[in-house]
Amino acid sequence: MSDSSTNKQGFWSRVFHLYYDGFRSMTVGKTLWLIIFIKLFIFFIVIKMIFFPDFLGTKCDSDQEKTEYVRQQLVPGP
Repeated sequence: MSDSSTNKQGFWSRVFHLYYDGFRSMTVGKTLWLIIFIKLFIFFIVIKMIFFPDFLGTKCDSDQEKTEYVRQQLVPGP
């Protein structure tokens, strides 16, 4: 049968405790999670700076100039 204290806990509480206990007892898994977080940092921070530079910042100074530049690029002139 089931334990009465388990039934009184909410679903999200049981899910949290499942993962918490699992991560707490890990040995090799902690190193793997560290590697995953380092890779995510590289993907989202470093690659963003390389492939998505501040293009408008190099072309224009003020917000009005940025707005005008984008409008000129999107709407073909006469």
